[in-house]
Amino acid sequence: MKAVEISAFGAPDVLRLGERPVPVAGAGEVLIRVRASGVNRPDVLQRTGNYPVPPGASDIPGLEVAGVIDSGDVSALAEAGLKVGDRVCALVAGGGYAEWCVAPVGQCLPVPEGLDDIAAASLPETFFTVWSNVFDRGRLQAGETLLVQGGTSGIGVTAIQMAKAMGARVIATAGSDDKCAACLKLGADHAINYKAQDFVAAVAEITGKQGVNVILDMVAGAYVAREIDCLAEDGRLVIIAVQGGIKAEFNAGLVLRRRLTITGSTLRPRPVAFKAAIAASLRERVWPLLAEGRIRPVIHQVFPAAQAAAAHTLMESNQHVGKLVLSWA
Repeated sequence: MKAVEISAFGAPDVLRLGERPVPVAGAGEVLIRVRASGVNRPDVLQRTGNYPVPPGASDIPGLEVAGVIDSGDVSALAEAGLKVGDRVCALVAGGGYAEWCVAPVGQCLPVPEGLDDIAAASLPETFFTVWSNVFDRGRLQAGETLLVQGGTSGIGVTAIQMAKAMGARVIATAGSDDKCAACLKLGADHAINYKAQDFVAAVAEITGKQGVNVILDMVAGAYVAREIDCLAEDGRLVIIAVQGGIKAEFNAGLVLRRRLTITGSTLRPRPVAFKAAIAASLRERVWPLLAEGRIRPVIHQVFPAAQAAAAHTLMESNQHVGKLVLSWA
């Protein structure tokens, strides 16, 4: 099979189209004929040598795919309500940038009605991440307010739409007026250009100095102290990436007085059972919203798989709104 390989750690041009043996599905797994692969920030980190591959996972990058089930554990498929020949999208621990990919059955979801393979490939990584962190860890409830840092990222566009669909109010930050407009178009109630405004002051004004209930943060570093200032009493800060650095200083007294929770997670190394539970929640609560068009995938650009380096270059430029996808058609 053809696969995109990391020839050495470095710039996007280290990504090369090579050949690998077709993987074999084991117990509880399926082999998917891949039609499209999602591109995500962790893929960039893996390419630069900053995101080690979990034990047992493929060294081929790629954490989400869409395609057709070719073969696999028939009894596990039946238990999941799937069968050979079904169109699915799947979250994987690696190996997604390839024509064939093995996935645990529990991490496969049927392609929502009305979506093509490109749209389906954009779903798993961001939808699993947002559900796990905003709703499970962050415990966002209808009527509460969510602050999304980086509203036009793949995570951001998903978080805005999912939170709105669940009855929350959403404030998003973005790095330009055009990106703020995109956040509002996706359903955000307010958008803050963090390059032109102090988001802490803007959040205070928007919320009448009451603060927000949940913050989804991909920056960390110096943002943590500022985000604590943005939280309401009993507020929850959920960190899912550290683009601004791994160290932070903040006022611990505010954490005590306001009963704040600071938490975070990474999804890739978690066990299959954990991810399967997220998949079950998504299938029940979110997949119907996709089929109804109340939540929609946001695709910025599709690249032929052989142009994976160009996709990574665009991702690193931060000029995109929504997801980047590789096509194997």
